[in-house]
Amino acid sequence: MHSFSIGEVEVVKVVEWQGEIAPARFVVPDSPPEIWQDNESWLAPDHWHPETDTYHAAVQTWVLRSEGKIVLVDTGIGNDRHRPQIPLFDHLATDFPNRLTEAGVRPEEVDVVINTHIHYDHVGWNTRLRNGEWTPTFPNATYLIPRTDQTYFDPRNAHRRPAPRSEHEQLRREGSLIVYADSVAPVLDRALLWTGSHRVDGNISLEPAPGHTPGSSVVRVSSGSDRAVFVGDILHSPVQILEPRYSSCFCEDPGLAATTRRSVLERAADNKELVVPAHFAGAGAAEIRRDGSRFTVSRWASTVSENLLP
Repeated sequence: MHSFSIGEVEVVKVVEWQGEIAPARFVVPDSPPEIWQDNESWLAPDHWHPETDTYHAAVQTWVLRSEGKIVLVDTGIGNDRHRPQIPLFDHLATDFPNRLTEAGVRPEEVDVVINTHIHYDHVGWNTRLRNGEWTPTFPNATYLIPRTDQTYFDPRNAHRRPAPRSEHEQLRREGSLIVYADSVAPVLDRALLWTGSHRVDGNISLEPAPGHTPGSSVVRVSSGSDRAVFVGDILHSPVQILEPRYSSCFCEDPGLAATTRRSVLERAADNKELVVPAHFAGAGAAEIRRDGSRFTVSRWASTVSENLLP
């Protein structure tokens, strides 16, 4: 388990799946080959496999222990799910519940589940299949879901969304209906649909960060003199730290996502916030600094428990 602390908040990374997903420039379409090749020394092997030119990533949940409560940030893909939009994860079967147990987390002990946004790989373990029905995995938790995303992805509002621009986007659109049905709708009776901003406790708060999805959000942690921001899918790859204008192929509004990304990175660099993306493998989190109009990684999070920030 990769773990560290942010002041008095303990953080543990629990990996559900890790591996190659797709060609690098399918995932980050505007990125030129040079930005990957010139940074091979540190992109490989955690974030890019140069032999296959393939994007490498992790799907994971961040466990936060704060003020006596257990908070989960995103819940991965989940088992037993029909995922036609991404065959790699169709009917996935992992031992993720056992990995949570190894991290000292039992489902009934979880107090809060945060979904940074509604995409299949962030809401999957919201539920599990029992006797043919999708039921909440964390029966005593409050699920925090951005209201903007809940409205956007609610099948009853599908007619309000712009027409798909490609066959790939059409498949994603159809897949999102399935995701909503098996991973979102079954927990709505115990969900808090938040807008504007939301404070979880004295250390943790949520803020909108739109573009990847309309309701995409970040989780800010502040304890003592330490700061961190869990950015969800604002970042898929470290090349987007080097060039924030590059959005992923999964962004609903690439232009807005790039604007949000730059804003979040500027604040992180200026305030020494640890940046914690949803899908970075390896250490999974980094301190960044400004590099002209771009940014660079100044230090990766350690893989042992320690206080990371001065």
